[in-house]
Amino acid sequence: MSALRATVLTLILLSLGASPACSQDSFTEQRAALIEEIDRVVRQTESDTGKTALAEAVMAAMAKVPRHEFVPATVREFAYLNRPLPIGEGQTISQPYIVALMTDLANVGPESVVLEIGTGSGYQAAVLAEIVDRVYTVEIVEPLGLRAARTLDRLGYDNVTVRVGDGYQGWPEFAPFDAILVTAAPERIPQPLIDQLAVGGKLVVPIGEQNRSQSLQVLDKAPDGATRVTDILPVLFVPFTRSEN
Repeated sequence: MSALRATVLTLILLSLGASPACSQDSFTEQRAALIEEIDRVVRQTESDTGKTALAEAVMAAMAKVPRHEFVPATVREFAYLNRPLPIGEGQTISQPYIVALMTDLANVGPESVVLEIGTGSGYQAAVLAEIVDRVYTVEIVEPLGLRAARTLDRLGYDNVTVRVGDGYQGWPEFAPFDAILVTAAPERIPQPLIDQLAVGGKLVVPIGEQNRSQSLQVLDKAPDGATRVTDILPVLFVPFTRSEN
């Protein structure tokens, strides 16, 4: 067993309130293998991201959150592969590496309040909830939003609030946000999200048309309100869906 996997296994067991001598849940080894895979891909994509490693808090959250709880039973055996999976309603749960990278790029901490657009299964919100003070997340597909809310509540993520609705307008009642993550691809960054980003905050979003080249971007907001956008790496996300009303 590698030193990294041994460390991750210990971390997972401690997060579950167990010691290495205690019985492990059936996915412990798979979660450890996934963390090793994420670490490998981070090093592999260094030329795009400039990162040789992700923040310890991010990797700890990825090691702790039970991804198998956020996918349908029909694909649960694949929960800890580093790949997206279908979650119904034509949507997917993102590749774990991308979840970890977006969380790292958001540069959040224990005092942060974060907005997520595109709750999906609730997995990204759970990863964020392990790190930040509060997560507000919006899902336009009602069955997914309701299911995610039930899953997050069942798993004890009481610092996550889910709303079903059109995420284009953000959630102005709780703005400004220290970070905003968008988990579907609009063709351009929605202005309401830029407006709701706190000074010094980061907005992490995939930009581009469906089935065409998309780019994961980070928008930074300066103290004078000026913004700067940085392209990180090519990605492929489902399209950003708007309400027809």
